[in-house]
Amino acid sequence: MITVALCRDSCGVADQTIELLAPSPLVSRILVVHDGNPLPAWPKCQGIRGDTLASGWILEAILKKARTRYLLMITGETAIDFGRRALERLVDVIRTTGAGMLYSDYEETTPDGVRKERPVNDYQLGSIRDDFHFGPVQLFSTLAVRQALVGNGPLPVTKYAALYDLRLKLSLTAPIVHLPERLYQSSIVPEKGVGEKHFAYVDPRNLAYQQEMEMVASEHLRRLGAWLPPSFRRLPADRAVYPVAASVIIPVRNRVKTIADAVRSALVQETNFSFNVLVVDNHSTDGTTSIVSELTKRYPQVRLLVPERLNLGIGGCWNEAVHSPHCGKYVVQLDSDDLYGDPKSLQRLVDVLSGRLYAAVIGSYTLVDGKGGEIPPGLVDHREWTDENGRNNALRVNGFGAPRAFRTDILRRSGGFPNVSYGEDYAVCLRISRDYRIGRIYDSLYLCRRWEGNTDAALSIERTNGNDAYKDRLRSMEIMARQKMTRSDH
Repeated sequence: MITVALCRDSCGVADQTIELLAPSPLVSRILVVHDGNPLPAWPKCQGIRGDTLASGWILEAILKKARTRYLLMITGETAIDFGRRALERLVDVIRTTGAGMLYSDYEETTPDGVRKERPVNDYQLGSIRDDFHFGPVQLFSTLAVRQALVGNGPLPVTKYAALYDLRLKLSLTAPIVHLPERLYQSSIVPEKGVGEKHFAYVDPRNLAYQQEMEMVASEHLRRLGAWLPPSFRRLPADRAVYPVAASVIIPVRNRVKTIADAVRSALVQETNFSFNVLVVDNHSTDGTTSIVSELTKRYPQVRLLVPERLNLGIGGCWNEAVHSPHCGKYVVQLDSDDLYGDPKSLQRLVDVLSGRLYAAVIGSYTLVDGKGGEIPPGLVDHREWTDENGRNNALRVNGFGAPRAFRTDILRRSGGFPNVSYGEDYAVCLRISRDYRIGRIYDSLYLCRRWEGNTDAALSIERTNGNDAYKDRLRSMEIMARQKMTRSDH
């Protein structure tokens, strides 16, 4: 009934899983992808020489050998301990729902022996990023897989992206179902540090991986009718009168230790145009307000804005600034615990915007610790961006980068920022990129400080899942908008 496919590395992490699954009457065959060393004489096992399930030719070989109704894929370097009757539960649910792919919650045991729940997110239209977390166990209907490949084309000849391609094609023809039950335990091996893993896409060694993933994602968007060609709307004329050419926007709440440094890094910017600094204080309670008030007395360029509403997120604070009478023709981001890295940063961003080609421009930043020392991965420059396909590939990656600068009139026309404190910038950049060009600067203009008080520091699994689900929802809505846009063009 089930063919199992998994990788066995030189450490033999998967051996425990193989020995657990082989006696099950539900398991007909176990396909072990290995490095060429002889395999132990396990029953039901057959070797496939290779290094990853994501390789096109390896996945093709697995599908040819999978003559059972279901294919159980175990990804990652992990030992899996299935709960009592877990396989029976998976088979029953995939059969009764007609799912093409089924995945579940699970428990994780860390290298130091700590066990914790590991819930995962529901799959949706916008869950197209290549690092969507299904957990290490996925059960496929082999019939649904073959129908998806017949209807949407064969697996690509890729080293990294075949499993990603299969999942996207399958999602067009059969449901991908999340079962919110903890059906197994995963014993994980030590991973890269969170920051290094999170920014793996900026590592130049991963260029081939990124190119394959972008190709697969773009083809999926074409099949969805949501891929946009590199043709853009003409930027409208902006005849509004502004008090200054540019405004640096700093939303803040309870950043008494960092806000003064952030404001001063804006004030020392060297420009040939007028600018001000709009600090939107979201009802701080730790003394931040007093610090900003003192700065307004010393520096006429600094304006303190305090919203009337008490329920604003970062996006809502941005809207307060963008619609303020003090706002300039261009608005430039500065987070309350970050710094501009160069006194010419503001000038360079505004120079690109004033060229009238772009509705927004995004620079590059360097990750630093609280004392300003560079930390891995250092420069984050989003060189995966291209003018030809950047706005399509943006639906696959998890952000646009920083610092961000916008034409104020475009923000006001587009509806502004969603009133949230995560993903608000991603939402706006997606919306703008649907219609207009976004410019890039690949030099570091900004220091992104990582410290224990960051809003994205040491997040719980539940909070991380919530953030990821929200960005997937943004992608879902953007895909629907682009589908509507392409239909109207025809």
